[in-house]
Amino acid sequence: MHKALVIAPNWIGDALMAQPLFTLLKRLHPRLTIDAIAPGWVAPVLERMPEISRVVATDLAHGKLQPLERYRLASVLADEGYDAAYVLPNSLKSALIPWLARIPLRIGYKGEQRYGLLNVRHTNPRKDERPPMVRHYAALAFAPGAKLPETLPTPRIEADLNESARVFARFGLDLRVPLVVFCPGAEFGPAKRWPPGHFAQLAQLVRRSFPYAQIVALGSGKDGALAQQIAADAPFVRNLCGQTSLAEACALLARANAVVSNDSGLMHVTAALRRPQIALFGSSDPRHTPPLSDQAHILWLQLECSPCFARECPLGHTRCLNELMPEHVFVNLRNILLTQR
Repeated sequence: MHKALVIAPNWIGDALMAQPLFTLLKRLHPRLTIDAIAPGWVAPVLERMPEISRVVATDLAHGKLQPLERYRLASVLADEGYDAAYVLPNSLKSALIPWLARIPLRIGYKGEQRYGLLNVRHTNPRKDERPPMVRHYAALAFAPGAKLPETLPTPRIEADLNESARVFARFGLDLRVPLVVFCPGAEFGPAKRWPPGHFAQLAQLVRRSFPYAQIVALGSGKDGALAQQIAADAPFVRNLCGQTSLAEACALLARANAVVSNDSGLMHVTAALRRPQIALFGSSDPRHTPPLSDQAHILWLQLECSPCFARECPLGHTRCLNELMPEHVFVNLRNILLTQR
């Protein structure tokens, strides 16, 4: 096999957890060239992966079939000479492009009964037997049912320090002063978001012990309201949500002294950049989607009702996050910052 196409996941975190698959493919096929198709909001992460040669960013709408647009893209890709395609999302529409492009091997999970579209099909595990996502994706490097290596590669993306310097300058940040980043968003829903009031209290604790530190909030435009709530109680927190591209967010995270985040795409970006972080888990499960980094500190109360994997707390109290107190988080954050003096 000399050339492969990856249909990347639609979420930043999932794309990063798929990187060990790409590393395994390169080990198994040393001369392999890997290209990827990815949504525009995920492409900047894939572009930073050394295993990926080219990323085709698309504006295909999430949840829509768009057959004409997929046919046009497949027509272009048909002349690229791909030997195999790895279809990472489980949807039927995600398997259309490799099939339309007549790529000989089309590999993925059965998903939405994609029997005609995929010709190497892996069986989806039962929900109560779900492996960590990195192992789920990595299995596609081998034949269906094959045993995986015990130890898998970990996600790693590269950072350009010159780019970081440019982004720091653009937002008036000082490279000589410690930077603490808050990531208050989580696309999936409120049950994965630590309360803004807790972030604000944490910011106040940081301010008292480290008055010289810069604190910024990063995320998409959708997270702006959360960051505004934090800044209302802690006005020294810079709200950069929605003001940076994903590439610029990566550049800031690459130079952060500490990052505090929910279980989100930026949590996985921070882990892949190997920056010190505190990952806050509520309704989701750090055994399934952990930040894969020895620099990560995971905080999870592991209540009897969690993980529930719900968008909103089905019991109406969200104790799994409300009872994760700022003082407890600060103990971990303080230790991280003290070790960098």
